[in-house]
Amino acid sequence: MTSQTLNTPSADQIRRAPKVLLHDHLDGGLRPGTIIELARDAGYTALPESEPDKLGIWFHEAADSGSLERYLETFAHTCAVMQTRDALVRVAAECAQDLAEDGVVYAEVRYAPEQHLEAGLSLEEVVEAVNEGFREGEQRARESGHRIRVGAMLTAMRHAARALEIAELANRYRDLGVVGFDIAGAEAGFPPTRHLDAFEYLKRENNHFTIHAGEAFGLPSIWQALQWCGADRLGHGVRIIDDIEVTEDGAVKLGRLASYVRDKRIPLELCPTSNLQTGAAASYAEHPIGLLRRLHFRATVNTDNRLMSGTSMSREFELLTETFGYTLDDMQWFTVNAMKSAFIPFDERLAMINDVIKPGYAELKSEWLFRQTATTSDSSPTQG
Repeated sequence: MTSQTLNTPSADQIRRAPKVLLHDHLDGGLRPGTIIELARDAGYTALPESEPDKLGIWFHEAADSGSLERYLETFAHTCAVMQTRDALVRVAAECAQDLAEDGVVYAEVRYAPEQHLEAGLSLEEVVEAVNEGFREGEQRARESGHRIRVGAMLTAMRHAARALEIAELANRYRDLGVVGFDIAGAEAGFPPTRHLDAFEYLKRENNHFTIHAGEAFGLPSIWQALQWCGADRLGHGVRIIDDIEVTEDGAVKLGRLASYVRDKRIPLELCPTSNLQTGAAASYAEHPIGLLRRLHFRATVNTDNRLMSGTSMSREFELLTETFGYTLDDMQWFTVNAMKSAFIPFDERLAMINDVIKPGYAELKSEWLFRQTATTSDSSPTQG
């Protein structure tokens, strides 16, 4: 019996393993019970179900359509109940708690401030409420024996015309809990180049940004996000697989864009379950993450929308372990990739890797030694 043979993680080990999450939407991760309570408080009567379990199932089934546009429609309900300061604080705090209980030690959670103004909040009040909620959730997590750090990502909607305004907002709050900027929404017909002024502004300010690209629209959106806009990371980026050719004999040839992405170590914020729901991949076995990991792209594992996908970081890793036979070493590789790619300062990333992530996996990988000792002890002959 060797450490390698017992390196395949159990569900409990996956849950306890330190994990890093770069692509998670605040309005896509609410607790169903919270949605119902907030809807009652706000007088919102359009929810399709009134019981938490049934509502959770509805969100998952509605999002499981194979269409990104249909998937995005489910957010009308969650955004509708996130229009007040108290609601935003609560949702953000519960988000941090839920992630911490799932073993996430660092997360960048994104949301679009422009979608939370219907009850009269200003953009600044939205940001401050969410930041307050994240800090409250971090504190509650510590009190329950978990540690997590959450950074906010401000998102602009690509079909709207407020990207520069939101980019400026992200820059104003960059030392107050906001770590970066993003654009999101339907890709087709709304290329990232529509928002060049926002990206050019952020580059001048030496600020960080990622772009949703290569999920539904393919290689052109990836190329534009990188070569026109200058994205630090690719939100999804799963369609980079279209620039990789695998021949019948197993040989692999990378196109120039794929080679550039790999050579430059551009992080891919891959979201396996979400990609299946939106039709970006046909099955877990066929998901490009398997090949991208083998080719040593800067691949990371993410949840995207935990409510709509009925998922968590632990569930994503459980599915990948079952599908590809991933070990704790693979989990650590994905996790270190993500931490290297985070939008916090280098010394803080390095400390998280060396002081939290690597020790956490080392402890998990050593557990087989003690299980073996216990088994040997239990099977020792009794003395008569």
